[in-house]
Amino acid sequence: MRRSPWRLAAIGGLVTAMVAGFTTITASGASAAEVLLSQGKPATASSTEAAGVYLASEAVDGNTASRWSSAFSDPQWLQVDLGSSQAITRVELNWETAAAKAFQIQVSDNASSWSTVYSTTTATGGNQSLSVSGNGRYVRMYGTQRTTGYGYSLFEFKVFGESGTSVPGGGSLGANVVVFDPSMSSASIQAQADAIFQQQEQAQFGTGRYVLAFKPGTYNGLNIQVGFYTSVIGLGQNPQDVRINGDITVDAGWFQGNATQNFWRSVENIQVNPVNGTNRWAVSQAAPFRRMDIQGNLNLAPNGYGWASGGYISDSRITGTQGQYSQQQWFTRNSQIASNTNAVWNQMFVGVQGAPAQTFPNPPYTTIGQTPVIREKPYLYQTGGQFAVFVPTLRTNSSGVSWANGNTPGTSIPLSQFFVAKPGDSAATINAALASGLNLIFQPGIYHVNQTINVNRANTVVLGLGYATIIPDNGVTPMQVADVDGVKIAGVLFDAGTTNSANLLVLGPNGSNANHAANPTTVQDVFFRIGGYIAGKATNSLLVNSNNVIIDHIWAWRADHGNAGTYGWTINTADSGLIVNGQNVTAYGLFVEHYQKYEVQWNANGGRTYFLQNEKPYDPPTQAAWRTGANGYAAYKVADSVTNHEAWGMGSYCYFNVNPSIHADRGFEVPVNSGVKLHNLLTVSLGGNGVIDHVVNNTGGPAQGTATVPSYLVNFP
Repeated sequence: MRRSPWRLAAIGGLVTAMVAGFTTITASGASAAEVLLSQGKPATASSTEAAGVYLASEAVDGNTASRWSSAFSDPQWLQVDLGSSQAITRVELNWETAAAKAFQIQVSDNASSWSTVYSTTTATGGNQSLSVSGNGRYVRMYGTQRTTGYGYSLFEFKVFGESGTSVPGGGSLGANVVVFDPSMSSASIQAQADAIFQQQEQAQFGTGRYVLAFKPGTYNGLNIQVGFYTSVIGLGQNPQDVRINGDITVDAGWFQGNATQNFWRSVENIQVNPVNGTNRWAVSQAAPFRRMDIQGNLNLAPNGYGWASGGYISDSRITGTQGQYSQQQWFTRNSQIASNTNAVWNQMFVGVQGAPAQTFPNPPYTTIGQTPVIREKPYLYQTGGQFAVFVPTLRTNSSGVSWANGNTPGTSIPLSQFFVAKPGDSAATINAALASGLNLIFQPGIYHVNQTINVNRANTVVLGLGYATIIPDNGVTPMQVADVDGVKIAGVLFDAGTTNSANLLVLGPNGSNANHAANPTTVQDVFFRIGGYIAGKATNSLLVNSNNVIIDHIWAWRADHGNAGTYGWTINTADSGLIVNGQNVTAYGLFVEHYQKYEVQWNANGGRTYFLQNEKPYDPPTQAAWRTGANGYAAYKVADSVTNHEAWGMGSYCYFNVNPSIHADRGFEVPVNSGVKLHNLLTVSLGGNGVIDHVVNNTGGPAQGTATVPSYLVNFP
């Protein structure tokens, strides 16, 4: 699955005239003016109960499992710096048993001269919501009498204020969301789609981002070719509402018939009636195929059956054959197929009606009849002549498509309840919109953020269009989510900045412990890139601290090729792609590649992974440079403290092209006990460039030799 570097041809200006004047999606609305001002802001206190614990910052972190606690004396105070003077309207205090009987809420612009906006001598603790009126940069709780012999202890100290101006909801989705109508001629639609494809066909590390959106109706005689950073979507409630008598095609002519670099493109929510009975979708990572209704066959290989390196299908129906052919691995979930043809190394089906029987490793089919828990990805659509986002409901123990018996069950959210971010909007502007109660849509484009985007409200939807790309500046974490129910993040590409970030997406603060089983957070079609476009650096890509999270298709990629000067062992540095600290987290379709230490680290109980595609880093210059005291790192590490974990359909490959003499001790590393179970595993040496000595721990034969033959292991232990 070698991916040789290539040089980007400069193709500019091809679509400017074509997209000018296209229909854009608009709506209007306004949000509430009160916003949460304090979360994540700098906090200080008069004292802490013990050195290094119960810190002031833990009262403004959005996590009710952590707290600030003071010394056991009076008076004591906790204050938060809002960054600028704000109009304060309300303060919420969530007390631990050690609460304040007498305290004041005070505001200040200099943290030395204070004005009191609330005072009591008869408080009893618990949860308090205090309406106040005042202005200040600093807000503090000043306690003068305790309810117990201990100190003052706050789980959360929240300060709310007026945002100054209302944050508008709705608006244009931008010129790069190109909307087609059935009344348009086929020739006109084809010409416009071709112009975008000509620009995007080879633009692997370009800056163009596009959505081709089809309004409900029937379209004839089209062949929509899909290039880099292009999403093709139907705007109906269900796939059959948009019918294309033609094809939606991905091939690999631009790369001499090799599809292993056909990344970053997608198709969703359309019925296709292929001209010759077979639609071609020859892709590799980060190319989801969702909510599609193919009236015929689906060919997943490029013309000529060149290399292809794995992809993802969900919530789709294929009335004919799903043809895997030269696909080295593939993951299909909650779909319906008539049959499947061929298998190479690792083909997996979860909740798929018509899937082949379980036969791993010969042929290497892993088949699981039902998907234990899933919520399908939110999607943009049209209802009643207006545009909205549909959020499907949670399903348990499911198989087949969500739309088999009519409309997909779920909830419609009008565009007026979204802040539509456009390139150039600051993180501060986005945070003000989120804090005011709006959901978030990113127009297609590239966004630089110099502070963290904070998603603090339960059930918030964050939806990127056309591979909207977020780049952190100055080493910030670009997005983090509070430990709340039901957040949905989908369709976003996080591209590491040139100053190292600790993480690119964080779900829940450290120590999160709430149970979200009834309404989990979902991460879907979210992709991470370290290098390739710029010389990015990030210690870790996705950090999951919250419990019950569902990860449904990610690609975390430390670049092995790209623009000159953007990749190399000491250039695009990155330790890990995914760290899971939350309990009962479920992952479907993990693609994690080329990180320099443990690529997936699972540190909590109850985890389940359905399918992993991994390549170890290509570029360790020496054995010692990769790791001293051992030969490299496992691709998938389950912590020794974990007693309950299960995974199926896991592949790890090596291609040590800088130093082919490199060895890795193992592909996977887990504690040996009855509650930790791995099924259907393989390791591969690509062309004999390096060796993986064992599959799991010290079990399983070596992957080695130029024949590129997998080393398989059906069960461990």
